[in-house]
Amino acid sequence: MNREPGSKGGATLKNKKHIPALSLLVVLLLASGALYYANSSGAPPAEQSAGQQAKPDEREAQQPQETDSPPGGGPAAYSLTVDTANPGAVISPMLYGAFFEEINHAGDGGLYAELISNRSFEDHPDTLFNWWAEERGGSRGSVTLSDTQLLNDAQTRALVLTVAAAAEGGQVSAVNNGYWGIALQEGAEYRLSFYARPEPGAQLPLNITLESPDGTEVYAAQPVPALKEGWNQYSYTLVAKGTTANARMLISASEQGTVYLDMVSLFPATWKDRENGLRIDLAEKVAAMQPSFVRFPGGCFVEGKTPESAYRWKTTIGPLETRPGHQGYWNYRSSDGLGFHEYLQWAEDLEAEPLYVAYIGISHDGDPVAKANTVPLAEIQPWIQDVLDAIEYANGPVSSEWGAKRAANGHPEPFGLNYVEIGNENNFQPAEYRQRYGLFYDAIKAKYPEIHIIANMAVQGEPIEIIDEHYYESSEWFMSNANRYDSYDRSGPGIYVGEYAVTKGAGQGNMNAALGEAAFMLGMERNSDIVLMSSYAPLFVHDKDRTWNPDAIVFNSAASYGTPSYHVQQMFGSNKGDVVLPSALKTHGQTEAEQAVIEGAIGLGAWSTQVEYNDLLVSQNGVTLLEDSLDQETGSWEMQSGSWEHSDGLLRQTGSAIDARAMAGESSWNNYTLTVKARKADGAEGMLIMFGAKENDNFYWWNIGGWGNTVSAIEKSVGGTRSVIGQSVPVSIASGKWYDIRIELSGTTIRAYLDGKLVHEIKDQLSTGPLFTAASRELASGDIIVKVVNSSGNALTAALALTGVPTGQLQGSALVLAANQPVDENSFSEPGLIAPKTSEVTVTDGSLEYAFPKFSVTVLRFKEGGQ
Repeated sequence: MNREPGSKGGATLKNKKHIPALSLLVVLLLASGALYYANSSGAPPAEQSAGQQAKPDEREAQQPQETDSPPGGGPAAYSLTVDTANPGAVISPMLYGAFFEEINHAGDGGLYAELISNRSFEDHPDTLFNWWAEERGGSRGSVTLSDTQLLNDAQTRALVLTVAAAAEGGQVSAVNNGYWGIALQEGAEYRLSFYARPEPGAQLPLNITLESPDGTEVYAAQPVPALKEGWNQYSYTLVAKGTTANARMLISASEQGTVYLDMVSLFPATWKDRENGLRIDLAEKVAAMQPSFVRFPGGCFVEGKTPESAYRWKTTIGPLETRPGHQGYWNYRSSDGLGFHEYLQWAEDLEAEPLYVAYIGISHDGDPVAKANTVPLAEIQPWIQDVLDAIEYANGPVSSEWGAKRAANGHPEPFGLNYVEIGNENNFQPAEYRQRYGLFYDAIKAKYPEIHIIANMAVQGEPIEIIDEHYYESSEWFMSNANRYDSYDRSGPGIYVGEYAVTKGAGQGNMNAALGEAAFMLGMERNSDIVLMSSYAPLFVHDKDRTWNPDAIVFNSAASYGTPSYHVQQMFGSNKGDVVLPSALKTHGQTEAEQAVIEGAIGLGAWSTQVEYNDLLVSQNGVTLLEDSLDQETGSWEMQSGSWEHSDGLLRQTGSAIDARAMAGESSWNNYTLTVKARKADGAEGMLIMFGAKENDNFYWWNIGGWGNTVSAIEKSVGGTRSVIGQSVPVSIASGKWYDIRIELSGTTIRAYLDGKLVHEIKDQLSTGPLFTAASRELASGDIIVKVVNSSGNALTAALALTGVPTGQLQGSALVLAANQPVDENSFSEPGLIAPKTSEVTVTDGSLEYAFPKFSVTVLRFKEGGQ
């Protein structure tokens, strides 16, 4: 139980001030229903992708506030120096890509241009689902489903249109309104096709129309005078006589009889004029991002909720009528019209590398830990072969089995698939992943050694080329981690930030989200020698199916717009240099690193463990800040959670609660040394020693014997989400043994000692803003590119110095994305409220004083001449 601080002596505390209560870290529940876990459980951090985080909850993060920073126009408060003569690391040409997953109706009803929903009547086994009957003019009839005499073995149902009683001038219709309305443009052509089978001996004329919801306006009509016996395909071109976002299609019969229908399709013009292609406005928005790669098909869509619903690429190629479709992860059925071949074609049309995420026999129904279900290892070989066949389909010669199928599908030339990811987020099932990764890796490398392989986590004893990290956090978290990769081990694997987005305090895609993401992207770009690839997620959302929020591109049946996050992706993707230019941002003559310091109060904790503490001392340069024998209540401590008591001369956590905390000290403390004795009495793990603790769940702790009493790691919490910083090491805490614990803070360096032995020495790369910067050069043009994020509520002026450029003037441009308030969003009524704007700028003798607008992302580009 919690105890309030008492008034007894026994401790010395300097400048005592309690920090606000810290909320408990618990399992986070997705709005979509999928359950994910934070780093406190699951795989040890050494085996997770470095710092990989759980998916978002719905808590609102603190918004950036109006600040007291001096407005632009006054003396420059900042100086930004860019060394153009001594380039640094090469920027990965694959740094900015796109990630597509069938979620939010991103494909069916979105990028995939098909306008008819449930075109093959497979979306529900018992109902018509988006089809219904309409009777007019006294005719009577019905629309039902049939599972006999079907079109082919891939189809399990067909629609049956029956006119039981025909009246003169009447009709019975099967009606479909597409995906929340069929959009039509006046004068545009639409390709109609369907399969039909009349009852034997009947011809049953049909009439297909595109109409308004009330039927008063007909936009197009196509009579079908007679149907041939048996199943036959019928194709026509319709021309719209008007513009609408909410048309519907009617297949009508006016004579008595029955007709069976299947694969009813309506296609507009498509991007690149591809048959079975993509919606033009959505594809153009992705193309404007200039992605260097496209990751597909997911995401959880790859895994499915069970192995039976996992992605099977072989059923997504070939004629559309032979593709059965399958139940997707995100609670709707995928037609698989946008299949493996179409993904590869899309990447080729984007001049981007395809990145295929392979299923490895691990699925999960909402909870990847408790509800993981797998293909047994004894049955995994067909899935290994499935990956090899996918590579052969993409790259194999036409003489190979799957290369021949690719050629038969219209693409004899190889697509050039060079990247394969083994599993998606299967670090949540580390024991299973460890057993499977090597099997897939070895098989792929044996046959295709040139393929670049991406892992979900580090696997001891296995070769790891690239690790996929996922982050869904607050804007505050992303900004504070803008320097995250500065200290990553360059001798380790490359990093692919495969999914990331601000999901807390993001509205439905606001400027606050874009600012946090942009700041983080600058850190990735500065460290692109280790961060090789990245992709924002998710890419698309239909405004009628916002399963995941926010997203880059929002659309309905007729229109689309980019969120501020989309515009950041587009700005960075089209302004990516080839080499980093070293840069230094200073304020008041000091760099951020020179000013940075870890500061905050201290705390003692436990996680499902009973722990005893004794003899705590906090000192700074020989001055005691807090000394407490912990033998009695002193008023120094705030018992925030758990069951704490003073007994037998010790401070004891006696319960089994997760995240039990007792806090003391002042949030301004810094550069101090903390020592304490600790003993584990019983329980699942070891001890938690907190430091650098501030309000709003912002703190550090040394997790000694965490993750099932197997690992020691320093964790940093920002806005309530923890991630491991530095390297974790194996540590197990014995019960009944006293341990001497010592933590030293010096600036941003953390040294942690256990029984006198140095266990961790970590320099935290703090990043506070409000200005975040990166610079690069594009070699072909010679352009100097400077990117700056201003997260504050005032314009901030910086004196920019480009060292190494010739004297005279350099002409350039400023591309600026800015908002009046961080909560501002684009919408269908104001799609361009927040959009990039361009102006001209001039550098004279290498110098420019520039006021960066409040809440803004700026790309400065200067022309110096190419190589």
